[in-house]
Amino acid sequence: MDTQHKEYDFVIIGSGMGGLCTAILLGMEGHSVLILEKNHQIGGSLQVFSRDKCIFDTGVHYIGSLDEGETLNKIFRYMGIFDDLPLQRLDDESFDVLRFPSGKSYKMGQGYENFKKGFYQEFPNEKDAIDQFCDKIIETCEYFPLYNLEVDSPNNYIEKPELLELDAWSYVSSLTDNVELKSALLGNGALYAGEMHITPFYVVALITNSYIKGSYRIKNGGGEMSKLLAKKLRSVGGEILKHQTVVNAEYDEKNVTALITEDGTKYYGKNYISNLHPAATIDLFGEKKFRPAYRKRIKKLKNTVSSFTLYLSLKENTFPYFNHNFYDFFIDHEDIWNIADYKNNFDDKSWPQAIFSCTPVKKNQTEYADSLSSMAFMDYEEVSQWGDTYNTIAKKGNRGESYQEFKHKKEQQMIDRLSERFPNIRECIKGVYSSTPVTYKNYIGTSDGSMYGIRKDVNNILASQINAKTKIPNVYLTGQSLIFHGILGTSIGALVTCFNFIDQENLVNKIKAAK
Repeated sequence: MDTQHKEYDFVIIGSGMGGLCTAILLGMEGHSVLILEKNHQIGGSLQVFSRDKCIFDTGVHYIGSLDEGETLNKIFRYMGIFDDLPLQRLDDESFDVLRFPSGKSYKMGQGYENFKKGFYQEFPNEKDAIDQFCDKIIETCEYFPLYNLEVDSPNNYIEKPELLELDAWSYVSSLTDNVELKSALLGNGALYAGEMHITPFYVVALITNSYIKGSYRIKNGGGEMSKLLAKKLRSVGGEILKHQTVVNAEYDEKNVTALITEDGTKYYGKNYISNLHPAATIDLFGEKKFRPAYRKRIKKLKNTVSSFTLYLSLKENTFPYFNHNFYDFFIDHEDIWNIADYKNNFDDKSWPQAIFSCTPVKKNQTEYADSLSSMAFMDYEEVSQWGDTYNTIAKKGNRGESYQEFKHKKEQQMIDRLSERFPNIRECIKGVYSSTPVTYKNYIGTSDGSMYGIRKDVNNILASQINAKTKIPNVYLTGQSLIFHGILGTSIGALVTCFNFIDQENLVNKIKAAK
């Protein structure tokens, strides 16, 4: 069936951060925008859920670049959501704490002075290496103009392609022979699924710099941001329709004329923007509409790893609230960047080799936490036998007893590991819940539940560079695979997409002037 044949300037598939930001930026320029979202809840990785009266984040556990004057701060101010965001700034001396089997821990502090200070204390003889690491981060970030809200800059990675080809692990290894320092500097690699001799240094630089310059949690979870973004979109005339799974596209020669959802409804637009993974976008719009070389390249690209996430609700006043995150390692220092590919590097009994943990923050936070979220890398292969199952709020299903047994086993392995660092954790637990790569696949839409989309590979960096414009004249891309992942990466990606329709210098200047 047709809608009233209303034609929008833009129809966007998916209400993840990229889709929402793109829609708002276009709406603020007077364009009519419609977002089609398959899920019951908008926001992609901003989605939350509640168990035992606790709110859990599904993907966004903390955000960087939010201090005054920083890029994401400016973008949010321009979109008019910053002042209403219920933010909790993490500790100055440690937004992340890295803990190793030796009993040693290392702090990553906010601001370069605090960041260096924490490492100086632990490695007093390695000040030169620490300084060089920080200087290289700062230098690298200067060569990504849009990251700094600049359009014209004498420093640009296009003019210095060797920056893209710098192997993070090899570079840090060149600074020091101290294995402990190397593992400490790169220890929060789960932020970007860091892999030895694969992850480029520029990814480390862009993401680490953003957290050094303002690490925050959202009180009551990422859903608060989704609400503000949706409110802003509606204030500029945009629309969001949930429970709308797009299954096909209708064409008039080369251009798309309508998107068709599961129930047969058609939605018409002048332009279409996909917040889906590029490979899923090809499948949706039809392989024959894309050049064979492009299809082949996109389909061959590897995605980043997925995760198993443990959600614990806690008994009242039993477990402290930590205003920082923990990265706990249960392996030797030199192996920390082998854990994303743990299936090939470790035996099954050693899983999980590392865990990221945080205590979500409430608007009325006390000294005690009411929940704990913990994540460990998990390969999709481990749950592929349930890959054809589907179970979301919008589309209920049952994966069977074997899946529940698998989850229970992994939950207990995670809790056993957590007990090594939080000895009384079992006594504090009220309820145990979890998600797997299949959960991510169902809710986020990647074929293998990838957390961060397409993997950036220093050995083939050009292959993983994705253009927002596609071969179909009126179809464009946005989302975390475009530039880099995370809230900051998808927000910058939204700018890149919008530059196809909005003068980039004018838009960037308005963002920089935002108060």
